[in-house]
Parts: sequence; C-alpha cells; structure tokens
Amino acid sequence: MNIRKKTQIMGEDDIRRALVRISHEIVERNKGVKNLAIIGVARRGDHLARRIAKIIQEIEGVKIPVGTMDITLYRDDVNLFDHKSIVNKTDIPFEIDDKRVILVDDVLYKGRSARAAMDGLMDFGRPACIQLAILIDRGHRELPIAADYIGKNIPTAHKEWIEVALKEQDGFDRVGIAEEA
Repeated sequence: MNIRKKTQIMGEDDIRRALVRISHEIVERNKGVKNLAIIGVARRGDHLARRIAKIIQEIEGVKIPVGTMDITLYRDDVNLFDHKSIVNKTDIPFEIDDKRVILVDDVLYKGRSARAAMDGLMDFGRPACIQLAILIDRGHRELPIAADYIGKNIPTAHKEWIEVALKEQDGFDRVGIAEEA
C-alpha cells in the first residue's frame, strides 16, 4: 500500500497551545486538581498525559499523578495468539479508586481504543469518574463515546488517517493527514 501525506494540520506551537487550553479546561471543569490523576494510552497518549500534567503543575503548583495504560489486551481487534502483537508496560503507580481520572489519547476515531482503555482502568480500581482528553477528534464513531476535552476536530474521510508525531517518540511535533495513494 502506498501512502501519501496530504497536509500538515498542526505544528509544534499548535500542539502546545491545544495542550495548554486542555489543561486549563481540566482544572476549570474539575474545580481544581483535588483527587485528579492522569493516565495516557501507550504510544503517544502517555507523552501527551505527561505534558498535560506538567502544564497543570505550572498552573496550580501541584504535582498530578501520571500513569501509562497499554490497551493491547483489552482491544476487540487483537488476536492474542498473533505473535506480531506487542504488549507494552502499563504503569499506574497510584490508586485510582475515587480519583477523577483524565484518560489521554492522541486520536479519537471509532471509539474502540477509548473503550478498551476504560475496560483496562476498571481492572485497577473504581474511579469517581473518567474524563477523556484527545488531541485530535476525527469523527466516525462506532461506539457512543465522546471526548470531554478536544485539541482539534478534524473531520476525515474513512480512507484518510491522522498521523501524530511527538518529540518524545518521533523527534518532532506534528499532526498531519495521510491517505492511500
């Protein structure tokens, strides 16, 4: 399959501004940071979660607990006998019972990753609530899931996809749209 990059929709400054806005919205909606915890979905949401926690610490002067959730084993489209499936580490070094958990991911599409992440969280405890923060919402839901905090809405065609690159993993910050050529 040939892939063609169509356009860049966010650069480093755009991503930073979106995360600052999301961070302020989280603090405002939760009336501060009491009982707040942030958990990022592994492979880019975890980096975004750490950035949001850092921004909130700068705003409120309080360090927020941050964790990472690998959702591989919770997905409904993974064959557990497929040797290509790679399970990364889940690291939630704090109790989530009665916490207001902010679940962070890079892209919300069909809703299946968010559902898998929520299923995974329930294995770690019973949060007071789960709120979803997304850098990009591209639409096309298959499940009734909506983000509480959205960096940018980017309607896409089914044949397109969103490519998110982050410094921590890719060496640079960029969000673009690609499609099959």
